Amino acid sequence: MKFVNLIKPSAIKVLSATSSKKRLMHDVADLAQAAYGIPAGRAVEALMDRESLGPTGVGHGVALPHARISDLDEVSGVFILLEKPIDFEAVDRQPVDVIFGLFAPEDAGVEHLKALALVSRTLRDDSVCAKLRANRDPGTLYTILTEAHSVRAA
Repeated sequence: MKFVNLIKPSAIKVLSATSSKKRLMHDVADLAQAAYGIPAGRAVEALMDRESLGPTGVGHGVALPHARISDLDEVSGVFILLEKPIDFEAVDRQPVDVIFGLFAPEDAGVEHLKALALVSRTLRDDSVCAKLRANRDPGTLYTILTEAHSVRAA
């Protein structure tokens, strides 16, 4: 699985601020609807249901909210960079500013897990996150995300 297959340039957004974790989930869902046609209401509900099982804030300012949605054809991702970090109830209790939302078909099985592992590995790299945080242009963010995995795989 390649990062370039998980996300497209139109699925990347920089937000100056968001008011809460719940509002951020709506932002993620709205971006998924705009980029992939995933119904925002269903996406928010699925993300919140998954979040109720345990927070997806993985630490170091990174959150990986994810959910399975019926009627999806493939695993798809969205990326949001917040200029002002928010409380996300992350495992390390640090505020979050790097968010990668992942949506998978209900029957995706191992593909969902592979995608989640790829995103997690990429965003666990401090140099990748530093580059992401230093840029505000969605096109540049897309390049950083998609090249981070390619360079490491070579």
